Amino acid sequence: MPTRTIAGSEVDVNDEGFFTDPSQWNEDMAVELAKESGIDELTDPHWTVIHFMRKEYDDKGTGPTVRALGKTSGVTVKELYQLFPKGPAKMAAKIAGIPKPRGCI
Repeated sequence: MPTRTIAGSEVDVNDEGFFTDPSQWNEDMAVELAKESGIDELTDPHWTVIHFMRKEYDDKGTGPTVRALGKTSGVTVKELYQLFPKGPAKMAAKIAGIPKPRGCI
């Protein structure tokens, strides 16, 4: 299994760079992963989505779809694409330290 160092800690990732063990994640890692993805600063709406993604993963074992994010996170689909322009569910999942949601290409 591949590993990589994020914010000074070694974590287990899959071939696409998604965490395989979400318990290894912390908020400092989110900041670093966001910068790697072209997001210079994580705003309150970013954190709302990130924490929602982690809660959904903890509750259901998978991250939510974009549609579910838009309906239940408190952030609209339009805002999601502004916050995470390279694909909200996939990009937010990577920053949130959870495996890639089902249905993401």
